[in-house]
Formats: sequence, structure tokens, C-alpha cells
Amino acid sequence: MRSQPSRGQNQTLRIIGGQWRGRKLSFPEANGLRPTSDRVRETLFNWLAPRLTGARCLDLFAGSGALGIEALSRGAAHCDFVEAEPRAVQAINGHLNTLSAADRGHCHSGSALSFLATADNYDIIFIDPPFAAGMAPAVLSAILTRDCLAADGRIYLEQAKDDNSVLDARFEVMRDKFAGEVHFRLLCVAEQAGGAFVDCPELV
Repeated sequence: MRSQPSRGQNQTLRIIGGQWRGRKLSFPEANGLRPTSDRVRETLFNWLAPRLTGARCLDLFAGSGALGIEALSRGAAHCDFVEAEPRAVQAINGHLNTLSAADRGHCHSGSALSFLATADNYDIIFIDPPFAAGMAPAVLSAILTRDCLAADGRIYLEQAKDDNSVLDARFEVMRDKFAGEVHFRLLCVAEQAGGAFVDCPELV
């Protein structure tokens, strides 16, 4: 979830697929929060479609909650959301109640790195930090250090198009695409215990 100057009233998130397709949810303009675009989300969830049913997900830097809520709509079993902005936390938990999904997810208030220090193991992790913060390398490193990703898990990473930071060599890029000023990728861990490579069927 990226930050940009805020203007106007509350903004609207539209769920684009799954059981809540077409539902619109309001979220606060605080800190310029806005959801990943419909175009990018559609591409991402096409990539993830074979893995969503029953998946445990983590939506870091959740913002509006667009990615995690979309995952739940499309069959994920559970999603933990993490967000530092109090109004956004309240809004996401409110959305889960509205969708009768409070038993399938919860938004935790605080930083992504603090949450990862005691996090569970997840099948899919969404990482969409504020572009200017440069948080992606530290978050990816923490995921590996804390063993937060399932052996065949996937990470979605969204960054600015002109971000020149080098991806940790321990990750394999499975999908890689640009949309406007956004660079978004699907990653898996290249090496697991014993040095075995993770099977990446999406590359076939």
C-alpha cells in the first residue's frame, strides 16, 4: 500500500473477484492510503489462483486491506493484516465484520518488522510498503530469518518502477511485470533446508 498526498473524503475499494465480487468498501484517506490498482490485482490473483483455496495469508503494510480481502474473497482460509495507521486498522477490522469474515482475519496494529518477529508460517505474503521508505529488503530478510513462509510459499512484492534495490539472491523471481510507475513481482524462496530448490510450477 503506497503513500501519496491525500485529498478529498474517504476513498473506495472495490473487490474484483470471488464471493464478494463487486462489493465496495470505504477506507480513510489517512497518509494517502489507496489500494493496489484493479489492473495489478487482477494480474496478481491470476498468478495466485491455483494456490488461494485454503491458503494462510499475511498482508503487510495493509493500508486499505485490498490484497488480503481480495485473497479471502477468492478462497483463502485466513489472512492476518498488519498496518501502522490506526484509522486504517479500524477500517479493515470493520470490513471483516461487514463481510462476516471476522473469524478468518484480523488487522494488527504496528510495524511489519515487529509483527514478523513473532509471526506464524504463511502460504502467501503480500508486501506493498510505502515506496519512499525502502523497507522491502529488511522485510524480506526478516521473513527468511523468522521462517515465516511455507516451504512452497509465495511472496508478492510491489515497488516503484525506478527502485534500483537489488533483490536478495535467496529469492527466485517467478513473475515480473510493470504497470505505470509500479513494478510488481511474485517470488519464491530459491533454497530451503538441505539446499533443495523449491518447485516453482508457475514457471512451466
